[in-house]
Amino acid sequence: MASLMEIFGPDGRLADRLPGYTFRAAQQQMAELVSEAIDDGRHAALEAGTGIGKTFAYLVPVLLSGRRAIVSTGTRTLQDQLFGRDLPALGAVLGRPVDVALLKGRSNYFCWHRFETARPDGRDALPADMREMLADWARTSVSGDLAELDELSRDNALRGLVTSTVDNCLGSRCESFERCFVAEARRRAQAAQVVVVNHHLLLADLALKEAGFGDLLPDADVIVVDEAHQFPDIAQRVFGVSIGSRELESLLRDIVGEGTAAGLGEQTGDAAASLSKALIAARRESAGMQGRYAHEAAPERFVAALAQLRHALAETRQGLAPIDSSSAGLGRCRERCAEALRRLELATADDADDGLRWIEITARSFAAHWTPFDIGPAMAERIAEREAAWIFTSATLAVGKDFTHFLARVGIEDALAESLPSPFDHEENGRIYLPPRLPDPRDPSHVEALMEHVWPLIEAADGGAFLLFTSFQALNAARDWVEQRAAPGPVLVQGRGSRSQQLEQFRAAGNAVLLGTNSFWQGVDVRGRALRIVVIAKLPFAAPNDPLIQARIEAVRRNGGDAFREFQLPEAVLGLKQGTGRLIRDFDDRGLVVLGDPRVRTRGYGRVFLDALPPMPVLEDRDAALEFAHSLAESAEPLFSRAEPSTIPSE
Repeated sequence: MASLMEIFGPDGRLADRLPGYTFRAAQQQMAELVSEAIDDGRHAALEAGTGIGKTFAYLVPVLLSGRRAIVSTGTRTLQDQLFGRDLPALGAVLGRPVDVALLKGRSNYFCWHRFETARPDGRDALPADMREMLADWARTSVSGDLAELDELSRDNALRGLVTSTVDNCLGSRCESFERCFVAEARRRAQAAQVVVVNHHLLLADLALKEAGFGDLLPDADVIVVDEAHQFPDIAQRVFGVSIGSRELESLLRDIVGEGTAAGLGEQTGDAAASLSKALIAARRESAGMQGRYAHEAAPERFVAALAQLRHALAETRQGLAPIDSSSAGLGRCRERCAEALRRLELATADDADDGLRWIEITARSFAAHWTPFDIGPAMAERIAEREAAWIFTSATLAVGKDFTHFLARVGIEDALAESLPSPFDHEENGRIYLPPRLPDPRDPSHVEALMEHVWPLIEAADGGAFLLFTSFQALNAARDWVEQRAAPGPVLVQGRGSRSQQLEQFRAAGNAVLLGTNSFWQGVDVRGRALRIVVIAKLPFAAPNDPLIQARIEAVRRNGGDAFREFQLPEAVLGLKQGTGRLIRDFDDRGLVVLGDPRVRTRGYGRVFLDALPPMPVLEDRDAALEFAHSLAESAEPLFSRAEPSTIPSE
């Protein structure tokens, strides 16, 4: 068996067989740590700085070990990269084919039962040409993955008519079970050496295992959680309980559809009448109430409407009892009534000792939630049940060199923990600028003062800037300010088009200015000179009135801890690392980070933020910042498409 040096070294197999591969000592070091964890059956938390090439660093030891593995990611982009590019490339380098399966959530796969019971007319009907196209495609598709169809993109409303959910799936009772694409994908996963999934699916598997519904995923010796900084927040949602208008409206549609298919349209219509009326009443009472509310703070009229929904679900369940044996679909609808009632009762109960109960209302929907105060103990129990080595990795896991915050959130007490620095030369190629005399971020004049200060820098650099905010209110204020001036290039504002479209426009322009909030702080990769400046308007402390944040603050307090030091500060530090990490994405990238929050200098905790960032010189003189910004414009590349190395993942 080849050693890791023989594979990763300057003259190793990767350098010999993969064009564009560059030796990075930190990548080999990470591979050695992963190998150690696998051999010893230990858990590991490995912070891998941007540019290390962490996917190869964990995949090679996994493949060399010959053990079964699950690799979980936070994004579809990384899933596709692992399955379609990295694993096949490594199989060729190692001289052995890799038996790998890609397993997605149900909403990605065509469902024969849903397709055949979809209403042929009405508001939710499938157009005739769409039905014909789908039927022809599904009869020949091997995977049933709707990603094969440009006609049914993820935002197409018709997609929900031909895919199943955990609620409406009939399982082995389905008349189409033998040709079920989800079941076939799971059978392939059970046989594969490496299974690539997302965090939601991995966590759902842990939750269902506990509930006695069986396993979604095969047993594995190694579980790698990439993009692990997202994992605790997703786990908090998965282990909580939610029920809302979207699920109940889907249930109503399915009762009608299944009843029509079974020739019992009149009976099912009668059974669902009370639920339909209660939903309409709840929508009426939620009008004008957009936002998140602790359950006890929600208006009484809406709480009363939720109580009526509970009563209506019980009535509908009872009304389906005489006819639920007529078809598996109606039987499942009756079970869903019972499950929805259980979740609604838990999410609206008076006893809040074990978690936070809260209401979320948007212009189009409402939902009731129960969020556990602390998921650490639940995660610890489920990780122990798996009897596998868990490898958590991301570019942002530690505060400085301290992994305590992250490990506590995922329920691990003892782990092999290491922070591996980026191979990029941040000290030479990057600068951090702290503008002087800016008002406090809570001051209404903060955004205007910040823009007055950073705009000359953006002009000096000839654009190529991300301006990142923590709220839409601040973003909109900056947008209004920018639109009164001539910009070096196109101005892109979050919400005016999809994120992917705006990123393509940003890359293509080379001198654009993009204003964004949360979705642009992470998971965005702009290499080359198109991005030269990142402005962080405010330290990303989470809003303390957000119910999810309240639940986590309460968990720390109940354990006798300091919520600011143990939760709010570490989370903000990790968020800042994500935001500033958008800038230096390749070996020859250069750029300027502007921190527009004066608390970095005026508060004692400011040093914690600066110490957590890559080692870039800090500028406090405006002329020095302008000089560096001018140098970024002078070194900007001509506008042409830049080829990215296929072997160097961005994080």
